[in-house]
Amino acid sequence: MKLTSLTLLPLLATAASANLAADALGWAGELVSGGGKVSTTAAKDGDVRIMDSWSYVDCGLATDAVQLKSIHVTPDPPVPGKNLTVEVEADVIEPIKEGAYADVTVKLGLIKLLQKQFDVCEEARNANATVQCPVAPGPYKVKQTVELPKEIPKAKFSVQVRGYTDEDDDMVCLDLFVDFMKRPGGGN
Repeated sequence: MKLTSLTLLPLLATAASANLAADALGWAGELVSGGGKVSTTAAKDGDVRIMDSWSYVDCGLATDAVQLKSIHVTPDPPVPGKNLTVEVEADVIEPIKEGAYADVTVKLGLIKLLQKQFDVCEEARNANATVQCPVAPGPYKVKQTVELPKEIPKAKFSVQVRGYTDEDDDMVCLDLFVDFMKRPGGGN
């Protein structure tokens, strides 16, 4: 089973990371198998946005083509084998055109599972995302539901997304961290 796009980097690049993350989580599952919410909202300061079992860091610059505003997931925390709805709000400052790409790295703890470069616009097309290239400047709110593999092991994962425009300018920088060691209902 393969996840469709998580959202669109946040509009487009996270689409690529969701596909890669799903593959990595499924692969890790096969390899390894046999509360309260707090959120900060300051932008472009490198603050970590912390939820119960996942967090993210907007490591981008104020000059990036995509300015991430928020990421929300339901259920929170994510549950292996269940649908996950991701909602991303972002402002697109510069048009995102064909040729934009994202470098995505997925790690299980300190072990690099996958590293891949994605064509952002192609990923959006393949996922039949609601936002397609070219993406005009403006505010966007994208909601996407994906199915998480049930074989996700009890482990900590990180996903690094570095997105670039068709002219190789910085588009977005996002680090996601998911702790599947914490299971809903307090069971570990």
